[in-house]
Amino acid sequence: MNFISRGGFADVMLRVTDLSSYQYCARKLYLERVLGLREPYKPALAKGSVRHETYEAVVLQEELIVSQISEGFTLADVQSLYRKACRDCLQKKVESYKSRLAKFGVDGEELFVKTLPLVIVEFDERAAVVYGFMERHEVYGKELWKRLTPKIQTEIRVESTSLGIRGIVDQIEVYEQGYVPVELKTGKMPKEGVWPGHEIQIATYALLLQEKFQTTIKEGFVKYLDTNERRHLAFNPFTHDEVRALITTVTSLLDSWEVPDFVENRNKCSGCGLKQECYNPLKIQALLTEKRPSTTQE
Repeated sequence: MNFISRGGFADVMLRVTDLSSYQYCARKLYLERVLGLREPYKPALAKGSVRHETYEAVVLQEELIVSQISEGFTLADVQSLYRKACRDCLQKKVESYKSRLAKFGVDGEELFVKTLPLVIVEFDERAAVVYGFMERHEVYGKELWKRLTPKIQTEIRVESTSLGIRGIVDQIEVYEQGYVPVELKTGKMPKEGVWPGHEIQIATYALLLQEKFQTTIKEGFVKYLDTNERRHLAFNPFTHDEVRALITTVTSLLDSWEVPDFVENRNKCSGCGLKQECYNPLKIQALLTEKRPSTTQE
């Protein structure tokens, strides 16, 4: 099993996000996972968590939403049900993050106003899917929910002891024919395709889901929330081989006492919360001395 065995992380599995972090900056990953450094909590992370958790909360209410749909409902009626859930769930999430947001000078009401339209756009699309299914099959209420395809599962924990890795899939679309993983991402979207880190994440989740459900996962999506665009990814055996190779590489890195070099693209360093420690060789050496077991010291 590919478990990390040094640096204070004995028998700890890799996380799927470790793979994308490695691709972005192997040195930062090492500082965090082996030397125990932590990047300061940022306002963008709090805002992203509010939005992400709102999506999850609305999906968890979907059975109740769909069960309220009756014969004669228009698309606008269905969207109205989803929009109410969006408003209620977002308001609760903003309130739960109120103290954390205040620390960064983020006004909760302003965040609510800016975020609500973005959440509504996503679930207006979902309402259209549900309405279309209702129209085609002429089913309503609980029977509509029972037969509805695809259903959406959210925040699914997956892990593999054979691969030594675990993670949480943002969403899984469940069809009669199988499962399709979907990752939700905020921030800038590439002109084409998806960012390499996002590609490796969704491919790894596909591999883990294959093992979990004992079925072939042929495709996945990355949904860029700020632009409301889904980018498709197809998977094949070569994709899975790349994932396995990267798992081995990252495991070996975190199982060593050799700090990776600085990232080639130093522009990545400008906004990094670990920049000060990263560029301090005395700090790095002190942490290595502290973390390294005495039996391995010369």
